[in-house]
Amino acid sequence: MSKIVFIGAGSLGFTRGLVRDLLTFPLLRDSTIALVDINKERLAFAKRMIEKIVAMGNYPAKVIATMDRTEVLKGADAVCVTILSGSTNVWQHDILIPKKYGIDINVGDTRGPSGIFRALRTIPTMLDICRDMERLCPNAIMLNYTNPMAMLCHAMQRTSPIQVTGLCHSVQGTAGMLAHWVGVPYHELQYTSAGINHLSWYVKLQHKGKDLYPRLHEVVSSNKKVYNEEQVRNEMFLALGYYVTESSGHNSEYNWWFRKRPDLIEKYCTTGTGWNPGTHAYILNEYRQREGGSWKKEVREWLAKDTPMSLDRGHEYAASIINAYKGGELFEFNGNVPNTNLVTNLPAGCCVEVPVVASRKGFEAVHVGALPPQCAAITSLSATIEMMVVEASLTGDPEMVYRAICNDPLTAAVLSLAEIRKMVRDMFRKNQPHLPQFKSIAV
Repeated sequence: MSKIVFIGAGSLGFTRGLVRDLLTFPLLRDSTIALVDINKERLAFAKRMIEKIVAMGNYPAKVIATMDRTEVLKGADAVCVTILSGSTNVWQHDILIPKKYGIDINVGDTRGPSGIFRALRTIPTMLDICRDMERLCPNAIMLNYTNPMAMLCHAMQRTSPIQVTGLCHSVQGTAGMLAHWVGVPYHELQYTSAGINHLSWYVKLQHKGKDLYPRLHEVVSSNKKVYNEEQVRNEMFLALGYYVTESSGHNSEYNWWFRKRPDLIEKYCTTGTGWNPGTHAYILNEYRQREGGSWKKEVREWLAKDTPMSLDRGHEYAASIINAYKGGELFEFNGNVPNTNLVTNLPAGCCVEVPVVASRKGFEAVHVGALPPQCAAITSLSATIEMMVVEASLTGDPEMVYRAICNDPLTAAVLSLAEIRKMVRDMFRKNQPHLPQFKSIAV
């Protein structure tokens, strides 16, 4: 019997999907599913949802729920983390303060000023979870789904012996999209993706050994419907020659090209048909709407349904990784791991997203080599900034936070150094109660 702990189980959609996937494996069908959340109401709903899945599948699994993770971590085999540190009342300052200075953020959970302050708030909690695991389940693996992925994973991998990797669905999701565009069955697509989370690149994209990039270039440049599906990413592809893994909405924030002026936002970020929300504070407003009570209505409706839901396995990696770690078949996935010369032209030790093989031994990353130089340039800059932010958090150095944000591409495209300093000072003031690692916030 395996024991799988879900910290942040109140992320109901994720928890429901991951547990459904876990129980499809014979090795895991009798697992103990331990749910943890600091929100009592969400935790209760999560328990009811998972109990319904167990009953529908007639699984011999056990479900327990607690608000204290130390009650259930002892003897755990795997820990899945999907948390949010600070409510939207805290997060809103990360979005609204930069807007006052002319930086228009639509997602803000991974990079830029907003992603950086989200990391600074979340790193202490993630390190506390690692310390609890070192004490209570030192042989367990951690699978992190929380953003900002690279900064959180780098902080944990730098300071803890726990085997940690970060998981994101953008690699397999984008691969499926590209396969559809070029008319190739997804299961026949051959690809290698490497870089950092949300800035990983398909350095190989083939079908039966044939390079698919010429065909993809033809489709993107000539098919208006396809071009409009991902305007930001398609512009990047036509310029750089390689396709990036994460959506246009996210990638519009990670560079100098699309959000530094209102006319560019209007041109590239508001008319696409895919997930390309140009609207300021788009995700923040989505969270606020859910917190307003819509999530309860959706969950109650799902619980009340008599019609059976599909118990087929989804496309997230976590269940297959845990199955491999418990002795099932090996599983290759794209995970976030330390750069031990895996990507040779990215900073040593940074957190890279590369192919990884899961087995009884844990995680074994695959050496990829060098990224194309035009991709390495922007990726290396973001990786360096992420390392600076982690260093700042671990040492409590607010000046290093300022220096990291000085180098953020979108911020630097809009603001002077003096303006950046004022903005960072304002953000520190609003976040001070949630940043215990900083004894001083003077910048």
